[in-house]
Amino acid sequence: MKTRAFTLIELLVVIAIIAVLMAILMPSLRAAKDQAQRLHCINNVKTLSFAWMLYKDDNDDKLVGGMPNRTVDAWMFGPSGNSTDHLEQCMEGIRRGKLFEYVKNEKVYRCPSDDRDTRQGMWTYGSFSVSGALNGEEKEWSNRHLILYSEIKKPYDTFVFVEEIDPRGWNTGSWVVTKDFGNSWIDPLAIWHSKNRSTLGFADGSADMHQWVNKSTIDTATRAAWGDTSVFNMTPPANELDDLRFMQKRYPVLPKPRN
Repeated sequence: MKTRAFTLIELLVVIAIIAVLMAILMPSLRAAKDQAQRLHCINNVKTLSFAWMLYKDDNDDKLVGGMPNRTVDAWMFGPSGNSTDHLEQCMEGIRRGKLFEYVKNEKVYRCPSDDRDTRQGMWTYGSFSVSGALNGEEKEWSNRHLILYSEIKKPYDTFVFVEEIDPRGWNTGSWVVTKDFGNSWIDPLAIWHSKNRSTLGFADGSADMHQWVNKSTIDTATRAAWGDTSVFNMTPPANELDDLRFMQKRYPVLPKPRN
């Protein structure tokens, strides 16, 4: 018995049906993947936040150093340079940091949605930075940084970890949004989730996904992701200060410089 083959029209119909099904399913698959990566990122930041709290418990209330490479008690260290072994340099810097003894897993320091390693000139591994106000870079800006955990008035409303995208290659220093600059950002944010969300870790050990509402915030993060170094000290339009004020409110500094 001779088997009848598909006609060209029938094959085209089948292909068209498959294409329609893919068009229907792909957004759902992308949404599911994004949701899984968001949960993974939040869990990573929770782990880092808990390690950050354990460190102060073991060190007489003192906060771990928030500036990579600048203090011996830094929470992590950066790579020594951009070279063929930059990934191993990043891993070694993480292992040398004071939080690694609590975390014990380099992958926790990375957001699964962070794709900078696929872009030319962007060769970092770690995705997060520590607030400059918490024994970090604010020392060099105003010397009003907090050193002890007991100096934090509202741990539940004070961010410690933030997703940062430093366009110079890796997240150098702390993440600063000092109020002394008024209506200007200092460092750019990283926005890897749903094109408008970032993970924040707080001083009570919690973590959450925050949604940004200002177009200028999102546009600046996009430019930073492609290596645009003009994103530092960005001043948003007067009607787009919501995101900046949100972060400034949760960035505590002392009323006066330390002696």
